[in-house]
Formats: sequence, structure tokens, C-alpha cells
Amino acid sequence: MLEPDDSPPRKPERFPPRALDTLGIAELRDYIAQLQAEIARAEAEITRKERHRDAVEGLFRK
Repeated sequence: MLEPDDSPPRKPERFPPRALDTLGIAELRDYIAQLQAEIARAEAEITRKERHRDAVEGLFRK
């Protein structure tokens, strides 16, 4: 028989910290570019969700 899962909910995975001292300048710049792309993706998702929320709130204000 299966038991209910009593474990606490897991937090979303974070980017694991990298050992920066082992990376060269070009690798560090590439790493920064990857992080900036991920930040831009997250910001776009925030914008999308805010627009959706505003649209839904607008329906209930009428």
C-alpha cells in the first residue's frame, strides 16, 4: 500500500555555483552571457504573467 508523501514541497532548483577560478576570461564571458539569457527569459515570463493577471483583473473590474 502506498503511503502519502509527508515530505515538504521542494524548492525549484537553482543554478549550482560554478568554480569561477578554473575558468578563463572567454569562458567567464560565455558564462555571463548564459546567465544573462536566463535572466531575460525569466523577465519575459514575469511580463507574460503580469499581462495575463492584468487581463483577468480587468474582466472582474467591469
